[in-house]
Amino acid sequence: MSLYTEKDFHRLKPIESNKGDLPQDASRTDVRRDYARILHSPAFRRLQGKTQLFPGDETDFFRNRLTHSLEVAQIAKDIAIKINHDVEFFKMGENSINPDICEIAGLIHDLGHPPFGHNGEKALDDCMKSTGGFEGNAQTLHILLRTEKKEMGPGANYATGYEKAVDKRLGLNLTHRVVASALKYDQIIPYCRKKTDKLVKGYYSIDSEMIDTIKSNIRQNVSSDKPFKTIECQIMDIADDIAYSTYDIEDALKAEFITPFDIISCGSGITGQIAKKINETEGRDFITSDEVKRRLLEIFGSTLAPITEPFGEYKGGDDPSATLKLYELLEKVTSSYEASKWFSQNGYIRTSSTSFLVHWFILGVKVDINEEDPTQSKVYLDEETKKNVEVLKHYCFINLINSPKLKISEFRGYDIIRSIFAVLTNSDEEGHKLLPADFQKIYEILPTNTAKNRLVCDFIAGMTDRYAIEFYGRLNSENPQSIFKPF
Repeated sequence: MSLYTEKDFHRLKPIESNKGDLPQDASRTDVRRDYARILHSPAFRRLQGKTQLFPGDETDFFRNRLTHSLEVAQIAKDIAIKINHDVEFFKMGENSINPDICEIAGLIHDLGHPPFGHNGEKALDDCMKSTGGFEGNAQTLHILLRTEKKEMGPGANYATGYEKAVDKRLGLNLTHRVVASALKYDQIIPYCRKKTDKLVKGYYSIDSEMIDTIKSNIRQNVSSDKPFKTIECQIMDIADDIAYSTYDIEDALKAEFITPFDIISCGSGITGQIAKKINETEGRDFITSDEVKRRLLEIFGSTLAPITEPFGEYKGGDDPSATLKLYELLEKVTSSYEASKWFSQNGYIRTSSTSFLVHWFILGVKVDINEEDPTQSKVYLDEETKKNVEVLKHYCFINLINSPKLKISEFRGYDIIRSIFAVLTNSDEEGHKLLPADFQKIYEILPTNTAKNRLVCDFIAGMTDRYAIEFYGRLNSENPQSIFKPF
């Protein structure tokens, strides 16, 4: 079996053969058409206003969701090219992984990311628990399949994308294989969950029919009961982990949230949390706290050698020269600490370190070919590389994302999202009239509160961080901005 078939490049609606008087461009492939549709979409542009780790309005250095997506796309494409070069099965033309699909997967993987990061995601999920839930990956698919304004089915009203109350929107109407590259979790999110239930990763029940069509066109071994995840999606997932684990560290060093000195002095409390989180994710005893500590030292070993070296020289004890040695040690430690700060502030060293890590981690990519269905071939990191990536990734999460400075911002974001949702879904006060005109038109034809809540959720999820704060301020502030500024 080959890696791609004709059905992979079908769409939910075939592209019209002739638009106006323009001739068809025979040089343009279906995948390149999809690439253009993504790149020119409002959802992709909005990623520039969504925070990756640090707020971007305080400096122009830090990454945002847009720059992060570009980096993931580049890494994913490089992984695909490397596999095609190294693995005999993929060297054959018909079995070569399409690098453009992997690149697109990187570009689209965070489209569904709401304002205010994980707290924004939790806030919207809490608002939607009784009406289908919310989750960033599911929202990405929902954007591609429904909410982006590009294509609609026959009979749809051109102003709303609906035929009466029937949703005829087709989103960007991408090829099946490109949409599948964003399908990370092959399960439907339960329609109704308890308030205490945790967030569920998957896709929305309202999109399940479309996704079933896409999967049936791609899956070559129809009898397989294993979760569906294409080779391009797996490559994107690895690229995301690599980018997240390295570039967030660089941003943290630049922000002086951490220094290399902080990394090597990481206490057992932190390393224990990291090990616990990794083992929970893996579902097994994958790594110990001591190994986390050792790997942090190994990863930054060559860089941190001048910092760790002095500690091997001080023995202490009753030696009369011990005091002098202690002073000498402290002087070296002070110098090492200054060197550590210099490392954080030196762009050449930071760039060199992240470049080295990305290259090192890409070299750890492995493939197990699925002969019955090559689309489901397994792409993974070898155990050594995976441990290093997971240690860095969870170090970022526990030491940075969970830090009080960033938590304050995210906690405020939770309240902002909940407040906006409550106002817009308040039917007694006709809150929907605060929606933009195009959303209002759709809202007023929807027959159920479930559908209306989903529409409001889609509107809020698409907001940038700044727009959400501004919208909230105009609803609640004692000094709102001009009423003549449109929403």
